[in-house]
Amino acid sequence: MSEWSPATWLITGGRNRTSGEPLNVAPVFASNFYLPDDRLYSRSNGTATTDALESLIGGLENGRALVFGSGMAAAAVILHRLPVGSHLAVPEEPYHGVAGLIAEGEAQGRWTVSRLDQSDTPAWLDACRTADMVWLESPENPLITVADLPTICAAPRKDGCIVAVDSTFATPLNQQPLDYGADVVMHSATKFIGGHSDLLAGAVITRSDELYDELHQRRLLNGASIGAMEAFLTIRGARTLGLRMERAQHNAMELAQRLEAHGEIDRVLYPGLPSHPDHDVAARFMAGFGAMLSFEPTGPGQRATALCERMELVHHATSLGGIESTMERRATIVGQERIPPSLIRMSVGCEDIDDLWSDFTRALEATRRP
Repeated sequence: MSEWSPATWLITGGRNRTSGEPLNVAPVFASNFYLPDDRLYSRSNGTATTDALESLIGGLENGRALVFGSGMAAAAVILHRLPVGSHLAVPEEPYHGVAGLIAEGEAQGRWTVSRLDQSDTPAWLDACRTADMVWLESPENPLITVADLPTICAAPRKDGCIVAVDSTFATPLNQQPLDYGADVVMHSATKFIGGHSDLLAGAVITRSDELYDELHQRRLLNGASIGAMEAFLTIRGARTLGLRMERAQHNAMELAQRLEAHGEIDRVLYPGLPSHPDHDVAARFMAGFGAMLSFEPTGPGQRATALCERMELVHHATSLGGIESTMERRATIVGQERIPPSLIRMSVGCEDIDDLWSDFTRALEATRRP
């Protein structure tokens, strides 16, 4: 665990402080090592580069971290620890990749699933008493709902029940679910932690030695290790997470307020707005409201698509968490047809806010109905 604030640990964590060594741990391009040595093989125990990344992320979440080749690999090792016949409680609209994984296991009879409104805290408290795993994603993608993590994670639960939290949207700067009582937290480090849209990476963090050992073994057997260059780039990207989030969250709040006041926007979903259904919950325990928002322009879904395509500064792209702003109409994604047809999910970046707003006003005007 880190004695420093998360913003400071991002800069100082995971470094080799040996005299004569470089400040930054270099990418170790190796799969094999001379014997006798505990490391043996990089798929088994990683390299000095993955050690540094795990130290960095583990310190951010006050636990022990394992890093993976993608966020989906990280999610899969958690979910696949459930024995056949287990019961799983999940949000109604989780990340679509995780939703697909859950639906596949359900169809194969691996587990039964309860899908809950993430804002319905009593329903989650009941789930803790009956489920074998409670999977929370907060804020949730793409409706930006916020779970009452301190209440749910600390609730009485069924013997053996694991509470897992996908905290990708929040980042470790805004919440640390292990501190609330969660058993495991995961991140798609592809997103905000990496921060530059140039890598795939995932992370799982826990304080349980038993769970850590189990997930480590599953990573080994599944071949879900991260590559040397990806680990190095994730460290380099993470160093500026504090700076990037400070700017991106400022932009997100300002943009949410301007969009909410605009006559061509029907609804804005951002936890920092008092109008958000979960604003009071988020304000109680989150250190910041994040850089993700969703909104619905007036008119049919086709207008939302046209708006995404008309933006010049904001990129029409599906991923998120980069230094650049991106947005897309989510109902066009396979498996997300239940999402409101005009809903646009936006990852707010670090551009000048007035330039972002000029881009919006121009595109909104260009797509306005006659």
